[in-house]
Amino acid sequence: MKHRAGVPRLPFFLLLAWLLLSGDASLGNLLLGLAFAVFIAVAARPLRPLSARPRRLRAAVLLCCRVLVDIARSNLAVAGIILRAARRPPNGGFLTIPLELRDPHGLAMLAVIVTGAPGTVWAKHDAQSNELTLHVLDLDDRTDWARIVKQRYERPLMEIFE
Repeated sequence: MKHRAGVPRLPFFLLLAWLLLSGDASLGNLLLGLAFAVFIAVAARPLRPLSARPRRLRAAVLLCCRVLVDIARSNLAVAGIILRAARRPPNGGFLTIPLELRDPHGLAMLAVIVTGAPGTVWAKHDAQSNELTLHVLDLDDRTDWARIVKQRYERPLMEIFE
């Protein structure tokens, strides 16, 4: 919750969100938002025992760009699958991928990335075997999907979080 310089970030962003959502920057609203932000930050502290230590900002920015492009492509692909579903029904299925990524923050980001792209859903993660189970709307090539997840997402996340 604290920045390296000791400046708490969560209350700042909560206060900013409060002011933007309320649309009123009066003194009373500012004080109410500040009280809300501090209360939530203090109450949420025990819920986050591990602090994220992301490294390699360049890799994070490149990953964000890659994910945005992949989400746009996935939207187009899913639209195509839906439009041709009467002629060729989708071949949906589950896929298990062994992961090397162990950092809980990296795994959470992988879940957001995979689920954020239309046509794929994070179904399960087995912590003992470190295997990810995905559901894919149109699963034609299992090895291609495993390669995409491991090379396009897991490898940069390991670079960022491990």
